[in-house]
Amino acid sequence: MAFFQRIKRAGKAFLHEIPNKTEFDWKNIPALEHSDLNEIRHFFNRPKFFIFGHARSGTTLLARLIRVHPEVHCNWQAHFFTRQPFLQALVQSADIQEWLSRRSNRWNQGRDLSPLVLRVTADFILEREAAQLGKRIVGDKSPNSLVNGEAVLRMQQIYPDARLIFIVRDGRDAALSHRFQSFIDKSEYLSDEDLAIRQDFRKDPTPFINGQRSLFTAQGLRRAAQGWVENVTQTHQYAQQIYDERYYSLRFEDLLQDPWKKMSEIWSFLGADMSLAELQEALSNELAQNPDADWQLQKAGEIAQPLQKGKSGSWREMFTHSDRQLFLEIAGETLLEWGYSLE
Repeated sequence: MAFFQRIKRAGKAFLHEIPNKTEFDWKNIPALEHSDLNEIRHFFNRPKFFIFGHARSGTTLLARLIRVHPEVHCNWQAHFFTRQPFLQALVQSADIQEWLSRRSNRWNQGRDLSPLVLRVTADFILEREAAQLGKRIVGDKSPNSLVNGEAVLRMQQIYPDARLIFIVRDGRDAALSHRFQSFIDKSEYLSDEDLAIRQDFRKDPTPFINGQRSLFTAQGLRRAAQGWVENVTQTHQYAQQIYDERYYSLRFEDLLQDPWKKMSEIWSFLGADMSLAELQEALSNELAQNPDADWQLQKAGEIAQPLQKGKSGSWREMFTHSDRQLFLEIAGETLLEWGYSLE
């Protein structure tokens, strides 16, 4: 009888230990508490920031410029919160969830360790490289156009104490830049209709550059406009609500027009020392380089050669009348909200 009672108690304990293996929802990961953040910063004490932006909106240029400062390091495409598999996927397995929250595990102090594991993992990845370079502030840039505002929510879950920078570019120029990137770097993903346009551009770019013939299919440009509106609107709204004074937004065009002013504001926003000598000269030297343009010329010179990389307002020459009307129909209101001309 005693034997069967022990078996019964063991069975109850076993069932109590292992939760139902329901579908993983990252939103159910517990929030980091203030005490957690203080403890984490004891081990990983460098301030963190993240740069979001729609694809081809100047995120790479901003990352290059931001790390000109001797105290600030930025690298790119970690995609912690901006592309699958997200950082939260590290604890997605039901077995991992059970292990991190198991009551008999006395190391977890009666709590689910998931948020701590995710934060420490990302902190180590970021700080490891920053430490090697002797940098005090560190961040990642990863475009968030695949998930838009969701990236802000995912970031908040792991980095409520970080800073967020969002760069916006005129959606028409962003669409053009993305189109040429697909022609040069991702032609294997193009449809037959897109490949025909690419081939015609290679033969004679003149009618495309002069706005006599569209570089886009109507469906493709419509998707581009809708995607830009959703990204800009949702990201900005969530970031303002969640990060408040820890959030900084800028336009790509303003960065080009007065890079020293904008970068001074950004470095100050990050808490970097602005009294350092020769910082403005170092910024000018970095601006004189364009590794992305060099790469595209090397990869597909016949397509990249007719283009002026990083130029603001190229859409005015290259959009057809139909392109302009279609984009304004979808994105006109958002363009105006960000101070862009409709003409």
